[in-house]
Amino acid sequence: MRSSRISVLAATAAALLSSTAFAHHMTPLPSHHGWDASKQGFQAPPRSNSGTWTGLTHAFPGSGFPDTTLQLTDGTMLMHDGCTTDWYKLTPDNTGSYVNGTWTKEASMPSGYSPLYFASQVLADGRVIVNGGEYINCVSAFSKAGALYDPVANSWTNVSPPTGWTKIGDSGSVVLTDGTYMLANCCSTQEAKATISGTTVTFASTGTGKADINDEEGWTMLPNQTILVVDANRNLGGSSNNTEIYTDANPSGSWAAGNNTANSLVDATSHEIGPAPLLPNGLVFQLGGTAHTGVFDPSSGNWTAGPDGLTIGGQPMDSSDGPAVVLTCGRVLEQVSPGVFQSPSHFVEVTVTDPNTVTQAQVNEPASASGQSSYEGRLSILPTGQALWASDVGDVQIYTPKKCNPVKASKPKIKHVSASLTVGSTNNAISGLGFQGLTFGGYYGDDAQMSTNYPLVRITNTGSGNVCYARTHDHSRMGISNGGTSSTSFDIPNTCTTGPSTLEVVVNGVPSKAKSVTLN
Repeated sequence: MRSSRISVLAATAAALLSSTAFAHHMTPLPSHHGWDASKQGFQAPPRSNSGTWTGLTHAFPGSGFPDTTLQLTDGTMLMHDGCTTDWYKLTPDNTGSYVNGTWTKEASMPSGYSPLYFASQVLADGRVIVNGGEYINCVSAFSKAGALYDPVANSWTNVSPPTGWTKIGDSGSVVLTDGTYMLANCCSTQEAKATISGTTVTFASTGTGKADINDEEGWTMLPNQTILVVDANRNLGGSSNNTEIYTDANPSGSWAAGNNTANSLVDATSHEIGPAPLLPNGLVFQLGGTAHTGVFDPSSGNWTAGPDGLTIGGQPMDSSDGPAVVLTCGRVLEQVSPGVFQSPSHFVEVTVTDPNTVTQAQVNEPASASGQSSYEGRLSILPTGQALWASDVGDVQIYTPKKCNPVKASKPKIKHVSASLTVGSTNNAISGLGFQGLTFGGYYGDDAQMSTNYPLVRITNTGSGNVCYARTHDHSRMGISNGGTSSTSFDIPNTCTTGPSTLEVVVNGVPSKAKSVTLN
């Protein structure tokens, strides 16, 4: 991209690094837009296990900056234009390539709702819900606004906050196993679950017993469908951190104390902590807002101190807000940087074999990485198994991992689907195993959620190789896969190529074994 031009946001970002800003636990605005493309980022040795980065053929067209990206159930990627009401959709080409994909501008959110750092989820029916925003139009707001998106109608509807809430801000969110959307209030101990009927969203309180406010805390769903959080707002500065576990119930779930972490993972001044991805082997890898990491074993409830972040250029790396994505082979790709909201950032792949065996390796990085901090990136897994990286400085790149065969246990399995299908048809049935995956895929924390743990249907024409995605909707189950059978429905677009084809279910970039079908 063009040479870096420092924007007026830099001055605001600097101000937010003051002690006063930290008292409000705020993530800075993007430090600048653009980067110096003449500078090459770190390149790993040729024989290393590093993947490669590729810029998109067509640059992100927004007027703001690339922000949170959500995988829609038709295989497209919906990217927010930061601090605006706008969203853009990246559609792969007919070979399935996202590098060569095209952008289209989708409907804008309701007037005045232009958030940055907000809650977001793709629902079981295929719609998208967004709540809150630490900033509105790049001005501090801790907004309580929200909106519901229907990708078929390409329209947004206002969503009212839970009764009595004055803020939502940069909050956490999750879709529970039964498909219920759960939302945190950034600035209190409150949580709520949503009932959605048509375009009407009604919230009811849940989560009794939360020991501290939700500010700066991210949620990680565990294999037993409970939710893990490391407390970022109590008993900081010691040798460990408190944790809590949410157990859902009807109508209201509750929090209970978990075991303390084995080391200090929350930065005591900023209250920041990194993402905590659940891995296909059932372990959780927690990146610290300090230079420490931790491994949580849900089967025992115990924490083990992980290795400190790599020291790169003489500086220890951490993730005081930052993205991570679980690659199909179970490794974690993370963006890290030295100290709270500092640059440069680097990329590291992490392998967690067991709680006591964690290896880290620095991998290739885009040229723009050196001019930003980890908090300025977002990572999502693509249906191809590649990782999509969006950066506040304006860069969008795709990471193709090396030697990354999918974990066998994470592969979905199709049990029932018709062998004869028709283009333009709707509500086709498909069922099978593992349609939720063993991880949420993309992680960040309180400022962004980019889950992909739901089934896509990919159809490839046997003769031409043309790829199309059906639109899935009304999944019978969400959350983390328990190995049981679940189902979804899918609509086949008229643009799919007719004739003999193969059909796959894809979850978190992991494809099932292909089924032979005929498109009529």
